[in-house]
Amino acid sequence: MSDGSRDDEPYDYVIVGGGTAGCVLAARLSEDPDCRVCVVEDGPSDVGDERVLRLRNWINLLETEYDYGYTTVEQPRGNSHIVHSRARVLGGCSSHNTLISFVPFPQDLREWVELGAEGWDPETVLPYRARLQNTIQPVAEKDRNAIAHDFVTAAVDTLDVPVVDDFNAHPFTDGAGFFSLAYDPATGHRSSASVAYLHPVLTRPNLTLKLESRAYRLMRAGDGRLTRVLVRGADGTDVTVRAERELLLCAGAVDTPRLLMLSGIGPAGHLREVGVDVLADVPGVGENLLDHPESVIVWETGPLPPNSAMDSDAGLFVRRDPREPGPDLMFHFYQVPFTANTERLGYPTPPHGVCMTPNIPKSRSRGRIWLRGPDPGTQPALDFRYFTDPEGHDERTVVDGLRIAREVAATGPLRDWLVREVAPGPGLTTDEELSEYGRRAAHTVYHPAGTCRMGADGDPLAVLDPQLRLRGERGVRVVDASVFPTLPTVNPMVTVLLAAERAVDLITGRAAPQRGGAGADGPPGSHRTPGTPGTPGTHGTEGTPGTQGMER
Repeated sequence: MSDGSRDDEPYDYVIVGGGTAGCVLAARLSEDPDCRVCVVEDGPSDVGDERVLRLRNWINLLETEYDYGYTTVEQPRGNSHIVHSRARVLGGCSSHNTLISFVPFPQDLREWVELGAEGWDPETVLPYRARLQNTIQPVAEKDRNAIAHDFVTAAVDTLDVPVVDDFNAHPFTDGAGFFSLAYDPATGHRSSASVAYLHPVLTRPNLTLKLESRAYRLMRAGDGRLTRVLVRGADGTDVTVRAERELLLCAGAVDTPRLLMLSGIGPAGHLREVGVDVLADVPGVGENLLDHPESVIVWETGPLPPNSAMDSDAGLFVRRDPREPGPDLMFHFYQVPFTANTERLGYPTPPHGVCMTPNIPKSRSRGRIWLRGPDPGTQPALDFRYFTDPEGHDERTVVDGLRIAREVAATGPLRDWLVREVAPGPGLTTDEELSEYGRRAAHTVYHPAGTCRMGADGDPLAVLDPQLRLRGERGVRVVDASVFPTLPTVNPMVTVLLAAERAVDLITGRAAPQRGGAGADGPPGSHRTPGTPGTPGTHGTEGTPGTQGMER
């Protein structure tokens, strides 16, 4: 049956999504000059685009042409006005976010194994650190402004937590310090997945980038494998792209399950309700939606020092419950007044200010994604079900966080910078008042995950097996944050990079890095040149960023 597109374009591997994971797969798989790799990316290139490349400009990318701007459905116990930014540009969210970079904690990976993700233990996954191409390092001294220094000092003195010089040096339970970022301090540019992995290899003749091209339906090939994808280019022309080896879905925790459901792969009852023909009944697609929600407390200040890497350079971790293996409360310290949600609640925006954002590292609320209809142009419905966990853990974490933030703010030397608490204001003191404010002012740090999670054979809601293969199908895998069974305690970008590096070995059969080697304990991102030990090929630095092999 004709689908109205041009004849199939064959490649060995077709990667849907040129984001954080997709860039890693494209660079690694195309190291073999005989392997034809195609990346289908809905957004434009980031090459030479200073708006994208300058890390400190991240906040000005929100709700622009680089952002899908997905909204949430009504949140009875949270904030119904959150816009979930998902990047529409080469490099995905690593071209759009703050690039705060944490290696996942060993206990987070052990939790995955306990939930059926065999082979994702820390002894297997953490050595992939040695393969990361991104330049990851603590915020450079020139970018450490005085008020951020004083925040760290106040947090350490108030809470009796250690100063952490490098959050990636070893696992920790609490502490305050400057974050590690994937960036170049000399230029202020990102070391995103696209910059680190793709820019050096764009001249490879076996690598094709279909930019500003949207994949909107998966189809079976003649042999029954799910390896064909219908793509609409910027000119409105449809083409069917075929993977002769494997189709790799890397569109992220929103768009990967969305694409599967639009293709008829998902909960059969829901698909029929919205008018999509069922290709395969996979109940877990779109379920288990995870996030790191956080609230905000705002202070007015006088003019602040101008130097910063990205205006949220330092943070604090607290372990309230000593039974927990790691921190159970996190704070970002913003050196700008982040007031999008407090303004809506009627609070003023000071001309100068700082914020602390009590963040829930291991949120226990679970949501889901579903289709509103069969039209690929219609946004999906996102329901994070914020603050609905029956034990009240998430709500309590935010209340505790607001109280702890006030304690830190009342301590010198940070106290000397602060003029007044703007939101929620010192008049709100009870648990009930702080909970109501904290939930209504809550936001996201844009970490959706879990919507195509991997798991054991007997798990009816596991979409993937631990090899990242779509259950019940041949020829297709998923490689992005949607595969996570649970969300890592820390910001998940490095976990996505590690998962992508591991996926290359699962796809190609290449040997994994040695367990217990330097990669398990050394700092991440210490390598800039592909062809590190254990990786095939040494031509990762060939050429300069260009447009050969790229399609507009």
